[in-house]
Amino acid sequence: MTTTAPSGLAAHPDVASNIALMEVWLKARLAYDKGSPGVAVAIVHDQELVYASGFGYADVESGAPVTADSIFRIASHSKLFTAIAIMQLRDQRKLRLDAPIIDYLPWFRIQSDFVDTPPITIRHLLTHTSGLPREAGSPYWQEFNFPTADEVRERLPGQRAALPAETRWKYSNLALSLAGEIVTTVSGRPYARYVQQHILDPLGLASTSAVFPDAHRERLVTGYTRKLPGTPREPLPFIDAAGLAAATGFSSSVTDMARFIAWQFRLREQGGEEVLKASTLREMQRVHWLQPDWKSGWGIGFSIIHTEERDLIGHSGGYPGYLTNTRISPTEKVGVAVFTNSLDGEPQKLIERIFEWVAKPLVRAAAGESGTEPDPAWKQYEGTYRNLWNDSHVLPLDGKLAMVDPTLDNPKADYFTLEPVSEHTFLLEGSGSAALAEPVFFELGPDGVATRMKVGDNWSERVSYET
Repeated sequence: MTTTAPSGLAAHPDVASNIALMEVWLKARLAYDKGSPGVAVAIVHDQELVYASGFGYADVESGAPVTADSIFRIASHSKLFTAIAIMQLRDQRKLRLDAPIIDYLPWFRIQSDFVDTPPITIRHLLTHTSGLPREAGSPYWQEFNFPTADEVRERLPGQRAALPAETRWKYSNLALSLAGEIVTTVSGRPYARYVQQHILDPLGLASTSAVFPDAHRERLVTGYTRKLPGTPREPLPFIDAAGLAAATGFSSSVTDMARFIAWQFRLREQGGEEVLKASTLREMQRVHWLQPDWKSGWGIGFSIIHTEERDLIGHSGGYPGYLTNTRISPTEKVGVAVFTNSLDGEPQKLIERIFEWVAKPLVRAAAGESGTEPDPAWKQYEGTYRNLWNDSHVLPLDGKLAMVDPTLDNPKADYFTLEPVSEHTFLLEGSGSAALAEPVFFELGPDGVATRMKVGDNWSERVSYET
């Protein structure tokens, strides 16, 4: 694992302790093979990169580590850049969102059984309300032979609309591929070149690409299948998205996504124009299509998830060997990117936990609120301890010396505090444990660091998750 040195907001004790919890939790997941061979994480507050790190393997066979600058295929994150390109052209009055797409793609033809349906517009494409099929007419997600732009166009007349336009939300890679074709037609230059010149270069996203360059190949992590019963994960080959680049072809690093996150906060807060008008970005990040449960919706390119704690705006991505997710909480000015290199990596779960643990401490730290500095003497006890039954990790957490089980899906949902009693001895406090109110004693080695932890009458040995 590689980690940036704590500074700024990351050095605040409450932020630092919750980041430490996140780190040991991710290490435990990798050690127990829960999810992915590797994970990269970036956390941003407003314009500050609070944290960026890699965990586990970029390539299992060689043992190469994931770093914060490792490059992953980020798949449907691509749709954000396509939507931004469309909105740039809209603001230049070169296209209209509510114009039929046939005005810009006169070759567009698709079969439809629906007579009472409006023409498909650019807005429909970007909000996934076009009713178009999900894919471009072949099983490329299984055969890994993505069609060229010409092949996408040639197959269209043989495809059939799945729904009438503007009746239900239906995710469509085909729709965003067509949006990319509109960018090419209206701008007069190839999609990838347009995005590079008008979005990636101005934002300094040097590790992000629509068409993967050879110069990035050394930093590209290997993607893996999900772990099936009785079989290990298998590496997957490099796969070119070809004519689906505007929907799923992008690659990036979490540090580049951190820059992309900071740009969104900067533009929303400061106004004006940087790549986009601030008013245009806000327009894109408002709900334009609300799901029936009122818990999620779709902006222009952006997904919006509503929870009791916060609204999360961004996008996820799934590509053969990779699952990724990037979200921002505008009210808290906190953004998180999580990239994984397998098809069972669960980046959504990781993002939810990181926001749950880190967002509020970051907001308090940014407001200048002081935290509780941990007792320096606790350092000798920090670490992971294991016995036959479970793992326990001891660390400062929110001003207390705490003991958590890092192998749980949410180790902070039910954790214990260690109240000092005498030298190297504490009392276990919390709820739901048969060991409640038992003494906890640490046995130290010659270097003054704990090697064993005794809870009641039972010992746990100190171990490490480091690979």
